[in-house]
Amino acid sequence: MSKTAPAKNKPQRHKKYLLIRHGQMNSVGLFEHDQAEVPKTPTRVVVKTEKGLELGYLVGQLTAYRGGQFRLSPEQIKEYYQTSEIEYTAEPVGRFVRYATAADINEERHLRQIVKDEIECCKRFVEELELPMKIIDAEHILGGERIIFYFRADGRVDFRELVKRLAHEYQTRIEMRQIGSRDEAKILGDVESCGQQCCCQRFLKALKPVNMRMAKMQKATLDPSKISGYCGRLKCCLRYEDETYTELKKRLPRRNATVRTQKGEGRVIDSQILTQLVVVEYADGTREAVGVEDIEMIRRPEQQKGKTKADNGKEPIEEQQQEQEEQEEMQDEENEDLQAGPEQ
Repeated sequence: MSKTAPAKNKPQRHKKYLLIRHGQMNSVGLFEHDQAEVPKTPTRVVVKTEKGLELGYLVGQLTAYRGGQFRLSPEQIKEYYQTSEIEYTAEPVGRFVRYATAADINEERHLRQIVKDEIECCKRFVEELELPMKIIDAEHILGGERIIFYFRADGRVDFRELVKRLAHEYQTRIEMRQIGSRDEAKILGDVESCGQQCCCQRFLKALKPVNMRMAKMQKATLDPSKISGYCGRLKCCLRYEDETYTELKKRLPRRNATVRTQKGEGRVIDSQILTQLVVVEYADGTREAVGVEDIEMIRRPEQQKGKTKADNGKEPIEEQQQEQEEQEEMQDEENEDLQAGPEQ
């Protein structure tokens, strides 16, 4: 009796993913798919997320795929999105359903039209219930299985009765999401004073803190109307060059420091971070702008008395105290309210 050969286990195919931007907040994530090829043109897709069916946009179709397989490693994606400050998770957030059809696009347009009426209805219920909240926008999930309302409020709001009324009105699942002023700008923002679309809409997803120290260091005007964005807070673009400004500032001497140039000794009265120029005032009252590489720091004998030990290489106590005060001042500014003005 011949023995039958054991059946061979078929090797499991590697899972394939698409990188897709989706949702009202333009979130970016990986979605599992089984397509043989990925279109090279801008493509709308239908995906399944925790919220339900959503329409999204295919990302990186020109360079990120080969044979339908997403080629970038999690490390490469993470590095790219960290640089762009875009919120991203390497874990799959849903699955690909199909490439969007004309019917899907038409349904999306229809839902956008009825969302306006849904927002007005929600605002009316809020007024009737006298709830301390402001309805910002709404998102009707494809297929009508859920409506998500975005609102702003100063604290927690008991909206259970509101949800009951809305669910009875539209006979679908209702979800309320509280957002901040920056998220409001991300939803409703338009063109900023620079002539470009708001950064939070165009590419920023991780909205990091911005403070007055950044504006002061870059010598920007401190007029709130000029350094505030659509959200009423300090503009996100103040963060873009803050690291460079901080590094360049470390190379410059402090104000009132004594320095030596080709013309002799003088006192630092001002400095320019970007040009790396130091304005030096001499004993005769004349002033000169000198490159930081052409000056030499001078330590006065009276400054040497402040040392804890002679020739120990440490800075004078006075300078240490001054540096500590500057660090405390910067820390205080970091801890200040990050808005240019109070939220409305």
